[in-house]
Amino acid sequence: MLFTMDIGNTNIKTALFDGKQMLKYWRVSTNKICTSDEFGILFERLFTHGGVSMSDVDGIIISSVVPTINFTIEHMCSNYFHRTPMFVVPGIRTGINIKYENPRELGSDRIANAVSAFDEYGGPVIYIDFGTATTFGVVDENGSFLGGAICPGIKLASEALGNGTAKLPRFELAKPERVIGRTTLANLQSGMFYGYVGLVTHLVKKIRQELGVNAQVVATGGMAQMMAEESKVIDHVDGLLTLKGLRLIWERNH
Repeated sequence: MLFTMDIGNTNIKTALFDGKQMLKYWRVSTNKICTSDEFGILFERLFTHGGVSMSDVDGIIISSVVPTINFTIEHMCSNYFHRTPMFVVPGIRTGINIKYENPRELGSDRIANAVSAFDEYGGPVIYIDFGTATTFGVVDENGSFLGGAICPGIKLASEALGNGTAKLPRFELAKPERVIGRTTLANLQSGMFYGYVGLVTHLVKKIRQELGVNAQVVATGGMAQMMAEESKVIDHVDGLLTLKGLRLIWERNH
C-alpha cells in the first residue's frame, strides 16, 4: 500500500492507497514542535483505529511546503514505517512539462495538483487550492503547467483583519444572507465571503482570456465547497486532488 502525505502550513492531509483505491484519509495539525516520535505514535494510533497496519505500507510519498518539518517527518517514516519517503522535489518524474521560469520555486503541492487535475479532467484546466494561501494553477491541453497566481487564503485574510485592527472582532467564516450587512459581524462576513467569490471569479475570467479558451475549473482545499456553492466559475470540487496527484507521481517514478 502507498501512504501519501501533503504537508501544508495548517494541516497535514494523508491518504492510504491500495492501487488506485483510497482506503483511508486523515488530517492532522501541522505542529512544528512535534518530535518524530510524537508524529509516529499519532499515526500509529490512526492506523490502529482505522483497522490497518503500518507494516502494510510499502511506499511513502510526500509533498511539503513546510521545509522545517521535513527532517522530523522523514525520521518518523524511517522509525515507524521502516520506509524512506520520497519527497516531491525538482527533477522528479511527473509526466507534465513545467514551464515555470525557475521550477525550484514551485511548491510541491502545486505540482501534485497540476498532475492530478490534468489526469482527471484533461486540459486546459485551471485548479484552485483553497488552503492557507489560495493558489491558482493552469495546465494547457498538452499537459504543460503554465503558471498561475497566489493570494492570501480566506481564513488567513480574516484572521489578519481581526489581528490588525483595534475594534473589529474575530468572526466565523460563513455566507451571510445579505451583501448589505446591518451589523459589524454581518459586514465582516459579507466583505470576506462575497469579496472572495469576486476575487475567484475575476481571476478565472482573466486566466481564461489569456488562454483564449473556456478552460474548466476544479477546486480543492478546505474552503472549496463553500466557494463552489456561490461561484459560477467552479465546475468541479475535488478534495483529494493533491493526494491523488501524489499517487500518480509515485507510480510514474516506480
